[in-house]
Amino acid sequence: MSGADTSFEKIAFTAAATPEAEAARIRLADLYGETTLEEAEVIVALGGDGMMLQTLHAVRGRGVPIYGMHRGSVGFLMNTYREDLLRERLNAAIQVKIHPLAMEAVDQQGNRHRAHAFNEVALFRQTYQAGKLKVRIDGRERLEELICDGIIIATPAGSTAYNLSAHGPILPLGTPLLALTPISPFRPRRWRGALVPDKASIEIEVLEPAKRPMSAVADHSEVRNVISVSAALDASSSSAMLFDPDHGLEERILREQFVY
Repeated sequence: MSGADTSFEKIAFTAAATPEAEAARIRLADLYGETTLEEAEVIVALGGDGMMLQTLHAVRGRGVPIYGMHRGSVGFLMNTYREDLLRERLNAAIQVKIHPLAMEAVDQQGNRHRAHAFNEVALFRQTYQAGKLKVRIDGRERLEELICDGIIIATPAGSTAYNLSAHGPILPLGTPLLALTPISPFRPRRWRGALVPDKASIEIEVLEPAKRPMSAVADHSEVRNVISVSAALDASSSSAMLFDPDHGLEERILREQFVY
């Protein structure tokens, strides 16, 4: 995490598909000018956390930072929306670099599907029957049988998203851990999840996939009828977010742990 070390002039704007976000994009483009995503030095994303995730994926590996402003329904990853002093805010912002999870899912036909996730990789049951899973960490079996509605592998950046709703732990940024959180676990009933090193490789095998079909999701990418899913942090890939100094992501993650 570091302060911005450049003066941003070429700004590209992206907006969620809502009237509020699109109107904000038009106003800001009129005020500050607009360039293409390919030529931009910085991208301003307007919307909610879903829009931020879409933009992170769109520029992954390009080194172009993203400054989000809240014009959506959920804005944990977004800064407060204001139209004045945008360049000054960009130049004063704190930069946070995050690495995604790399997921590989194998479906019942043997096809392999790959995707990245900045928030989480998750498995969900597709029918009324609970899923039955086997969990391995770095090739070693840790859970022989987990019966549940699903399971989440969350990064620190994603630990306050669906992971938190499933009663998983909040991980401060920079913590070298991933959260492994079950969704409505039935057996073992007392298992509430685990913290694993972020260098670990996590493999989840779907037991009885024909009877208990499962879907795998990496942020917005879904694969149905999977038989196995593996996930590991991709240290070779990253994207960067910009936050106002008084509204940083690390502070919000810390504050979230004291909300009751």
